[in-house]
Amino acid sequence: MASEYHRGEMDIREQAATFKGVMAATKWGSLAVTVGVLFFTLLFCTQTGFGGSAGAALALLVLGVVGLRERAAAH
Repeated sequence: MASEYHRGEMDIREQAATFKGVMAATKWGSLAVTVGVLFFTLLFCTQTGFGGSAGAALALLVLGVVGLRERAAAH
């Protein structure tokens, strides 16, 4: 079995696509969890109220999307 392996000859497109998908899910999932934690922390642990909590969470979401999106020139 090991003698059938030839370094550099294997097609890795599927593995590369899976890796890219996992990294994207991790990136966007982390942003979603962070926004949720900020919202509920401000809502229940401070006097900010719903509007202030939602505003802060929305601001973080916008900053996160701008900071995490992929740029075409980077590839």
